[in-house]
Amino acid sequence: MMMPSTSTIIAGDESLVLPPPVASVSGESSLSDMTQTVHFSSGNPRIGETRGVMHLFSDDAVSSSSSSSNLPIGRNPLVCVLGVPNHMTYADFCQFCGSFIHHILEMRTVRNDDIENRYSILIRFDSQESTDTFFHHFRGKQFNSLEEDLCRLLFTLDVQFTGYSGSIDHTQPSAAGPIEQPTCPVCLERLDQDTGGILTTMCNHSFHCSCISNWPDSSCPVCRYCQQQPENSVCCVCKTTENLWMCVICGVVGCGRYKEGHARRHWEETEHCYSLELETQRVWDYAGDNYVHRLIQSKTDGKLVELNFHGSLSKDGCGSCEYSDSGMTDALLNSKVDMIISEYNELLQAQLENQKQYFKKLLQNVKEETEQKVSEAASKAISQRLQKLQTRFDRCVKEKQFLEDLNENLVKNKDVWSTKITEMEEREKKEVWAKDEKIQGLEEQLGKLMAQMDGESEVSQTKEVQDATVLPVSTTNTSSSGSGNGIHANKQKSNRRKG
Repeated sequence: MMMPSTSTIIAGDESLVLPPPVASVSGESSLSDMTQTVHFSSGNPRIGETRGVMHLFSDDAVSSSSSSSNLPIGRNPLVCVLGVPNHMTYADFCQFCGSFIHHILEMRTVRNDDIENRYSILIRFDSQESTDTFFHHFRGKQFNSLEEDLCRLLFTLDVQFTGYSGSIDHTQPSAAGPIEQPTCPVCLERLDQDTGGILTTMCNHSFHCSCISNWPDSSCPVCRYCQQQPENSVCCVCKTTENLWMCVICGVVGCGRYKEGHARRHWEETEHCYSLELETQRVWDYAGDNYVHRLIQSKTDGKLVELNFHGSLSKDGCGSCEYSDSGMTDALLNSKVDMIISEYNELLQAQLENQKQYFKKLLQNVKEETEQKVSEAASKAISQRLQKLQTRFDRCVKEKQFLEDLNENLVKNKDVWSTKITEMEEREKKEVWAKDEKIQGLEEQLGKLMAQMDGESEVSQTKEVQDATVLPVSTTNTSSSGSGNGIHANKQKSNRRKG
């Protein structure tokens, strides 16, 4: 459904009223050069989705200077934060805004068509001064110190509503009748911008900023729609994205029987008989070969309701299974609910028992594998230890053989040297004996020679006495001369002996 452009985005009973677009002094041609167009959408796609277009001032239109004169002409107190990470919750963003949250009149979360895993936020302030200060303070700033994502801020020139698609009629209420102001689902107070800022989630539910700041989850407190959508599922084996089924027990995703049949093969391997079809959200029982779902999702509001199996009156009056008695109807309904509860309890008990056996088998397999690995590791360690000990033993044997050879050589050398020493001692003894004999012979010869010399001296003295003349001398002279001659004779004898 297409509607003409407007400056109000309608989402149910709430609306984001934007200021009218202001034309630049340079004309439409120069203004178009300074702006860029971004398509957006909001709302739960299962219920209703609002689409629109944002006209934003480009980064080239803003100077790096912090002066207000360098900001684009014709700007409004409305900015857009592009590319906010999906994991950043509403409370995280409110905390990121800090003290500026008191100057914010309204915030709206939207999806960008060309950006995945991110969302954008339109923020309207109470004055242009607060808008410019917020722009200079947060432009290019990191959302947190642990990530590299930067806050990309752009001034918004205009927001245009282009259409709505969904099962709920979201037409504008008539201006003639009174319009009741909506309330905050958390505190049940009126959503008045004068008392506090208003934040509209991705699914078009509005809250006070102070109330949503206490909600730590990324889902909506009303409908539980999560802004952080999961990634596209693929078959865990063949990676196909068509005809996918997810195991309700363990969450394994496989393709259906019209593809490769990996979901059925998973049931045959693990006996997990319940599988959820991702496209229709229906549960299939492989053991019973039929669907087992009792609840379906309403296309009106997206809530889960009981599937009505009992018949109703048709136009021709056939096929009636209803009773006019309300008590009987309540009794039948209660008995039916009890039967459903009992059936689900039995199914749950049977499935839990199967799971118990299955996991016991897994534990047994893990235990056997662990024991086998431990045994292999022990055998490997023992073999390595034995190999090291064998190597060490061989080295010791070699050293022992070397020492034995060395000892044998030393013993042989000892015997040789002992023989040599004995021979040397005997030879030395012989040499000493020969020397002693020679010395003894020389002494005997010397004695004979001395005796011969003494005999020759006495003979010569006798001759001198016979040839000498006796002269009278005094007693004194005689005694002195006699003593002198005796001394002279003794000197001669000693000289001879020396000679």
